[in-house]
Amino acid sequence: MTSRFTIPDHEVEISPIRAQGAGGQNVNKVSNAVHLRFDINASSLPEAIRERLLKLGDQRISKDGFVVIKAQEFRSLEGNRAEAMRRLHELIDSVAVLPKRRRPTKPTRNSVTKRLEGKTRRATIKAGRGKVSE
Repeated sequence: MTSRFTIPDHEVEISPIRAQGAGGQNVNKVSNAVHLRFDINASSLPEAIRERLLKLGDQRISKDGFVVIKAQEFRSLEGNRAEAMRRLHELIDSVAVLPKRRRPTKPTRNSVTKRLEGKTRRATIKAGRGKVSE
C-alpha cells in the first residue's frame, strides 16, 4: 500500500538504538532498533492533516506535536527503518480520510412498539421466577 503523502527525509529523524528483550549476545553488541521522530508542526503536510494528527489521541504523539515510533521487530537496521516509516505513513493515512458524517435518524413507530412488547414479555417471564407464597 502506498501512502497519499510523501514525507521528505529531512523532516524525519531516525536514530539507531539498541533493541530490548531477549536476543542473546548479538542484541548487546548491535544497535539495530530504530527510534523515529517526526515533528508534525514543522512538517510539509497540509494544514488539515496536521490539525487532525495533533487532535488524534494516539500515545505515539507527544504533547509537543512529535510522533515517536520505535521499531525493533527485525534483526536488520534497514528492516526496522522501513517498518518505522511504514507505521508513520499508516498513522498519517488514518487521519487523511474524513469519516462520514452521521445522519441522525429516529426509530420507526413499529420498531418502538416491538421493543416495548419484548420488554413486557421479558418482564412477565422474570416476574414468574419470584418466590411462591402459600
